[in-house]
Amino acid sequence: MIYASLNPENNSVTGIPSILFAVSKKTVPSSVQRNRVKRMMREAYRLEKSNVELTVGVQHEGSAPGQLCIAFLYTGRKKTFPNLDAFREEISRLLHNMTLS
Repeated sequence: MIYASLNPENNSVTGIPSILFAVSKKTVPSSVQRNRVKRMMREAYRLEKSNVELTVGVQHEGSAPGQLCIAFLYTGRKKTFPNLDAFREEISRLLHNMTLS
């Protein structure tokens, strides 16, 4: 996971973070499988996004308003893919460990 807080100078943007899900063709050669992994990542994030909205809202109170951008990159090298529960646990762990400076 890669994340950054953007502070635009001309306007203040707050609210839901911008999200990107990426799966490399080198990691998962089949487009069908890449799309499946991205769908599972999106669903896992959808189930956990209420937690990140609360965390981001608390962390942004004392700082300048901005928009949070998060990129989730799939780096698995196994022939079989994790199930939705494994994706959900990993995304939850990553979001809870996220700190903005």
